[in-house]
Amino acid sequence: MTMEKQNKMNDHDDVLEPPINFSMVEDGIFRSGFPQPANFPFLKSLNLRSIIYLCPEPYPEENLEFLRSQNIRLLQFGIEGKTESVAIPKDTILEALKILIDVRNHPVLIHCKRGKHRTGCLVGCLRKFQNWCLSSVFEEYQRFAGVKSRPTDLKFIEAFDIMRLRQCLYSIIYQYQGYGSNKRRLVYRDEKIQKPQTMKV
Repeated sequence: MTMEKQNKMNDHDDVLEPPINFSMVEDGIFRSGFPQPANFPFLKSLNLRSIIYLCPEPYPEENLEFLRSQNIRLLQFGIEGKTESVAIPKDTILEALKILIDVRNHPVLIHCKRGKHRTGCLVGCLRKFQNWCLSSVFEEYQRFAGVKSRPTDLKFIEAFDIMRLRQCLYSIIYQYQGYGSNKRRLVYRDEKIQKPQTMKV
């Protein structure tokens, strides 16, 4: 093998490949489709603390090994996502939101299979909690779902009662932090609150 070919191969190895539909939601929160082994170096660069997995299927052993090696917690919320006829469980989204806004779980990656419908619904409900206008929430959902956009998902996001989440967070306060930016963050007032249940990986 010539030196030129070897250098090209090394350059290729240095390329970090994100999962399909990857994007930053905000500081410390990311979204994507299902990570493949080729994406592991990229995920490692994010220094993830947690992964919110929205599919009911068992996590692949190869992915579990990667999580163990990086000390990343897997939090699974099994939501069926094959057809529009399957209703998205409101209580499951509510529990996932509680995990998502707890900064002790950040940096966190949200993903389902393609990073479109289930992930889009969770992020959409987060945006409602952040007081986004509905048109902006829908625009973000459709940007990732593309031609696969589901009217039932948009109806779910619109109808989701965010007050249920606010009522559950009586022990949480707002705190401003960040590098020179006033970003609204959430931290627990009482660290004795029961920690979210994690899956063993």
